[in-house]
Amino acid sequence: METFINKLEQAGELKRIKVLVNTELEIAEIADRMSKQKGGGKALLFENNGTDFPVLINALGSEKRMQIALNVNNFNEIAQEIESLFKTMTSPKKGLLDKLRMLPELASISSYMPKTISGKGKSQEVVHKNIDLSILPVLKTWNRDGGKFITFPQVITKDPITDIRNVGMYRLQVFEKNLTGMHWHKHKVGARHYNEYKKLGKLMPVAVALGGHPSLTYSATAPLPDNIDEYMLAGFLRKQKVKMVKAITQNIEVPADADIIIEGYIDPKEELIWEGPFGDHTGFFSLADWYPKFHVTCVTHKKNAIYPATVVGIPPMEDAYIARATERIFLAPIKLVILPEISDMNIPDAGVAHNLTLVSIEKSYSGQAQKVMSSLWGAGAMMFNKMLAVFNSDVQIADYEQLAKVVSQNTEPKDDVVFIKGPLDILDHSSSKFAFGSKMGIDATEKYEEEKSYHEKLKINLKNIELDIINLKQKYPEIKEINDELLRKDISFLFISFEKNKKHHVENLAKQLVKEQGINKVKFLIFVDYPVDVFDIEQTTWIFAGNIEPMRDCTIIIPENENEVSHLIIDGTRKRADIDNFKRDWPDIVTSDEDTINLVDKKWNEYGIGEFIPSPSVKYKSLIMSKTAIVE
Repeated sequence: METFINKLEQAGELKRIKVLVNTELEIAEIADRMSKQKGGGKALLFENNGTDFPVLINALGSEKRMQIALNVNNFNEIAQEIESLFKTMTSPKKGLLDKLRMLPELASISSYMPKTISGKGKSQEVVHKNIDLSILPVLKTWNRDGGKFITFPQVITKDPITDIRNVGMYRLQVFEKNLTGMHWHKHKVGARHYNEYKKLGKLMPVAVALGGHPSLTYSATAPLPDNIDEYMLAGFLRKQKVKMVKAITQNIEVPADADIIIEGYIDPKEELIWEGPFGDHTGFFSLADWYPKFHVTCVTHKKNAIYPATVVGIPPMEDAYIARATERIFLAPIKLVILPEISDMNIPDAGVAHNLTLVSIEKSYSGQAQKVMSSLWGAGAMMFNKMLAVFNSDVQIADYEQLAKVVSQNTEPKDDVVFIKGPLDILDHSSSKFAFGSKMGIDATEKYEEEKSYHEKLKINLKNIELDIINLKQKYPEIKEINDELLRKDISFLFISFEKNKKHHVENLAKQLVKEQGINKVKFLIFVDYPVDVFDIEQTTWIFAGNIEPMRDCTIIIPENENEVSHLIIDGTRKRADIDNFKRDWPDIVTSDEDTINLVDKKWNEYGIGEFIPSPSVKYKSLIMSKTAIVE
C-alpha cells in the first residue's frame, strides 16, 4: 500500500489532507465531490481523522490509477496476456518439443498461486485481542445510512467440504465494538459457504483483509468462476504470488502483506441481524434486511497501516473505474471460453454495472445476436444484466452517440427487442419480486435477409421532424418536458418527463402520442418522473435503467399502417403501490444532507486539495422524495 501511495503521489494522482476531518459524513462528501470530477479526480489520503490510521479513498477511481495499481499502461495488456497464455496451454501438441515449450508457461502459472508461509506476516505486527473496532476509521458515508460501514474489504471464507478459498467484497456494518453484519447476497460464493456450514452445524471462520497491494482489493471484486481463488488472480496481476499466513484466532489464512486483518466467525445457527440501509453503487439506497452476524475475535495490522475505503452512490464514482478494468480484463476469457464472436464490450457508468451492457460481435448468420444474448445471460455475473444491446463489430461501442444512431437505423422494436425472465441483482429495486424479474435484449446488428421486416425498408429523415412542444404540453398537461434534441442528430429517441397520476398512465399516454405528427416516426419513447432533467441524458439513462423491469415496463406499439415504424415505450418512472400495484418498498436516491454540504463548503480551503468543487448532491436535490431511505 505504501509503495502504491508513493507511485500515485509521483504521478500527481494523490492529494493529502492534513487537517482534522470527521469519519462521519465529512470524508464521504469530500470524496463524492472529487470522484465525480472528469476522469475521476484524485486519490485522497486523510491523514488526520481522529484515529491512528490514515484513510485512503478514491485510490482506484480513474483509469490511470487503476493502471498504476495493476502495473500496466493499458488494460488490454492483461487481456492479451490471458489470451496468449490460454492459447499456448490449449493448442495441439505434436511432439515432445512442443510439450517442453510449455514448461515455462506452467512455471509461470505456478508462480501466481498463493503460498502459505510459516510465522507471522507484516499484517500481524500489531495484535489487538481486546477488540474495539472503533480504533479503525470506519466511515458513515450518507446521513440516511444505517450506521458506519467497512466498504473496501476482502472477505475471506473457505468451503468446509473442499477447503477452496473465496475472496469477496461484502460490506460490513459495525454494530458493536466486536460485532458487524456480513452483507453477502444469496448468489455470492460467501453465502454458499455459509449455507454449507449451516448444514454441518459448524461455526464458520472468516477473515477480512484491508489494504495491501491494490491487486488484492481489485481481485475481491472480480467476477471469477466459483472455486477459482481470487488471490491467484492477484498473483497473476502483480506477477508475484500472494503470501498467506495463518490467522491468530481462526483456522483460516490471511494475506501476509495486508494492512489490517479482522478475524472472526459466523454462527449459522444464530439469529440474523437487521442490517442497512446503505447508499449503494446503484445511486439508490439498498434497504435494510436480515444478514448474518460477524463476531470479531482479533484485529491485527501493520505498524504503519493505511485504512482503505470507498464511497459509492450516484454514478460515476470509484466503482465505475473498477468496472471498466473488469470489462477490459475479462473480455479475453469471454471470447476464448464462451463467445468467440465477441469483438468488444462496454458497461456504461449510467448502467451501474448490471443494468446496461453493450457488446459488438463478428456477425456471420441470422439470429446470432439473440444467441449472444442467451449465452451472456447464462454466464456468471452477467446473469444479473437487465438490458443488453448487440452491435456489429465495426461499431465503436464506447461512442454512445454513434450507438444511438445505429440503434435507430438497425432496430425495429417489434422484431428486434426480446424479453426473457431470470435472476436480477439483489440491489435491483424495480422488480416486482425480490431478485427475480425480466431482461431486455436489443438486436442492433445489421440484418440478414431472413431477419428483415418491411419496416426496415423505410428511410426516415428524423432531422426534418419539427415537434410542436408547446402545443403538445398544452394538449397533454401532465407532460412537463420533452427532449427532442436527438432527433436533429438522426437519433430516434424522445425523453419525456411527466407527472404520473393514474393507472396505465404511461402506456395510454404513449398510445396517444405516437399518433401525433412527427412522434409517429420516432421508435423509442422514454418516460421518467418530473423533475428528472431529460436534457441530461446521463442522468435520465441512470434513472430509467434503474427504475424498469423490462417485461413489465416496456410496451411495443405496432403501427396500423405499413409506412410507419413500431415504437418501444419505456416506463422509467417510480413504481407506486396506489397506481402501479407495486408491493415492495421503493428506495430514495443517495445524496448528502444540507448540514454536511454546508460544512464541507465552509472548510474547503482548509483541505488544500485545489479549486472549490460544489457538492454533486445539489444537482439531485429536487429528486429527493423522503427524509429516510424509503420513499414514503
